[in-house]
Amino acid sequence: MTCPHLPEGFDATDPDLLRSRVPLPEFAELRQTAPVWWCPQPRGVTGFDDEGYWAVTRHADVKYVSTHPELFSSNENTAVIRFNEHIGREQIEVQKLIMLNMDPPEHTRVRQIVQRGFTPRAIRSLETALRDRARAIAEEARAAAAADPDGSFDFVTRVAVELPLQAIAELIGVPQEDRSRIFDWSNKMVAYDDPEYAITEEVGVEAAMELIGYAMNMAAARKECPAQDIVSQLVAAEGQGNLSSDEFGFFVLLLAVAGNETTRNAISHGMHAFLTHPDQWELYKRERPATTAEEIVRWATPVVSFQRTATQDTEIGGQKIKRGDRVGLFYSSANHDPEVFENPGTFDITRDPNPHLGFGGGGPHFCLGKSLAVKEIELIFDAVADVLPDLTLVGEPRRLRAAWLNGVKELRVRSTTPA
Repeated sequence: MTCPHLPEGFDATDPDLLRSRVPLPEFAELRQTAPVWWCPQPRGVTGFDDEGYWAVTRHADVKYVSTHPELFSSNENTAVIRFNEHIGREQIEVQKLIMLNMDPPEHTRVRQIVQRGFTPRAIRSLETALRDRARAIAEEARAAAAADPDGSFDFVTRVAVELPLQAIAELIGVPQEDRSRIFDWSNKMVAYDDPEYAITEEVGVEAAMELIGYAMNMAAARKECPAQDIVSQLVAAEGQGNLSSDEFGFFVLLLAVAGNETTRNAISHGMHAFLTHPDQWELYKRERPATTAEEIVRWATPVVSFQRTATQDTEIGGQKIKRGDRVGLFYSSANHDPEVFENPGTFDITRDPNPHLGFGGGGPHFCLGKSLAVKEIELIFDAVADVLPDLTLVGEPRRLRAAWLNGVKELRVRSTTPA
């Protein structure tokens, strides 16, 4: 292994770095020279009492770690690779109640219950409603553009945020009038690193508690009076393989971030990719390739990285890892690995096969909502292509300051299609 040529102090979890870009050139250097590389950090800067982590950047190695939970724990330090430096360990411990941060066998038990809501039949049952909603979202955006003097609008707030939020609300039966609260809570939970929002860690924790409380009340109501919905299926028969009210609360918390924020950012990055690759937008409008959503997720990779913690002394790609070391899984790097993807820097909506890791690297934590996310992406871009086919880019995306999300705050576009 040779020494990588990296900028001084390089750390791919630095929120100031991710506010400006995903460090793809540095990832390429690491894959070539040090695919499992020790990234030093000042003790405590991430909320963890250590001095750094191992950055895993090759596709094969990310898959290996993901599929060996007995060697690499999600529970020990959670899957979040960097918290705010002011977070206390007790706040990190609370997050272990979220399925994302569990290990088998507890993870297996909870996942077997909640996956009832994500069966192919459950997703198909939502499709007609979500198609209608996608069309309405695009038509409302077209009306907003027509009302604006220069025909412009923010694609993120007008389009990208809406369908993922409505899909989750539809899935678990959140009343229409409460959906903006779910959006507000999820924003606060992930935006504490961005000074524009002036949101502290404490506000983020408070938002999480409010969302959990809301979900627990919903669960309690369904236990009292079951309905024909997924909430009742998950909680109404506690003790018979169902979720407790607490568990349901943390499940909804996970949905608000993993299901809402990630799909929203995939849609935002996908629109930007289309508008900066007009040949692909023309191809999509003309042919609607079934491979499109998977390429958008590979290209966007909304979650740049998660982490695991070594449960024993082991090796990754020939590099010795000590028990207790944190290991960063850089999905953005894996999804640009030329050993797996031909011309990975090309946005190609016909790419097939496309074994990207945008939904995780396989194993127990492979994204539970993949089918729903793919369907949302397909439906929203079908609607945009039908209703707003002439979109053009007004400015570059304004990115979220975050340690592990590839987030877009604003993407201004213009349409001249009459309302």
